[in-house]
Amino acid sequence: MTSIDQTSEIRILLIRHGETEWNKIHRFQGRSDVPLNQEGRDQARALAESLKDEPLMAIHSSPLIRAMETASLIKAFHPSIPLLEEEGLMEMDLGEFDGMEAQQWAEKYPDFRKAWHEAPSSVKMPGGESFLEVQSRAIDTLERITQIYPPKTTLLISSHNFVNLTILCYAFGKSLDRFREFRQGTAALNVLYMQGRKLRAEVVNEREHLEQK
Repeated sequence: MTSIDQTSEIRILLIRHGETEWNKIHRFQGRSDVPLNQEGRDQARALAESLKDEPLMAIHSSPLIRAMETASLIKAFHPSIPLLEEEGLMEMDLGEFDGMEAQQWAEKYPDFRKAWHEAPSSVKMPGGESFLEVQSRAIDTLERITQIYPPKTTLLISSHNFVNLTILCYAFGKSLDRFREFRQGTAALNVLYMQGRKLRAEVVNEREHLEQK
């Protein structure tokens, strides 16, 4: 097995945004630009507090408001670093399903639901993206971002549920069909290390900071 040269890696703090009202009522939000609710802002502040002593060099975020609000609350503790928007970190394009409540979707599209349950990597959202397309753009974005900075840099990446899950599948070498083996709660923290396109994860779905809020 080839050893990893840890001195040349970039450390990535990959987070999911705080809660929105649509998260709360189980409505698919995809590219819909839904802001954080009060619980989500409280979650983001708790996450920000837990990261206040991290040596962040930059924050890169999905441009959707829920991710940017979360990133901005973290940046408040790091006022001198840039906060940059990244289209490649946007949530999965759910196409026709965006804005639907989960229960309504399950009842209206039983065949698609079956395919999504059995082989999620093989389906594409009508009018939207496939899981593979999401993973491809997410990893391409991480690769481009990490090439900007010197080794041993710590970056914060603010993104979304499905984007983060595809990144974790990549880091663990798992098929996208197995994405349900991972979880991404709101305001979750993941710690990853990247060298070129080689990605490994040390922490997944850490949410202990929310117990302190």
